[in-house]
Amino acid sequence: MRIHIGTDHAGLEFSETLQQHLREAGHEVIDHGPSSYDPLDDYPAFCINAAKGIIADQEAGVTALGVVFGGSGNGEQIAANKVAGIRAALVWNESTALLARQHNDANVIAIGARQHTVDEAIAFIDTFIAEPFSFEERHVRRIAQLAEFEASGDIAGKNVDR
Repeated sequence: MRIHIGTDHAGLEFSETLQQHLREAGHEVIDHGPSSYDPLDDYPAFCINAAKGIIADQEAGVTALGVVFGGSGNGEQIAANKVAGIRAALVWNESTALLARQHNDANVIAIGARQHTVDEAIAFIDTFIAEPFSFEERHVRRIAQLAEFEASGDIAGKNVDR
């Protein structure tokens, strides 16, 4: 599987270790930066580029997921979610990683590098990658509603305030 990675200075050490782990597990890793430590760098472009890479791969029929890191993972999740078609989930334990795939068909997880050990992050990522989407009707329906809102600004019949 192809895995897109994006981070900022707070997640750079995590990123390097996790990329090595993913490659050793047989995944192709695409690093969207940064390439060196800069305590003043800005995460949005790194995470948005990772998210755009996932969408481009999915549109080309390539199986791809993503992982974004930062101090808390919050800003990185927000940045990734600005890309149409991305469903990025903030993950803080193996259960949230599992549910992100099972229930939300998340294609990106965000992890706070200052909140977790490398071993914890590896466990979250491995769980996320290994878990398929459940395709349960209720989850498919909800994801379709999110996509409809993303495309049109409305969800037909659901009373979205205008």
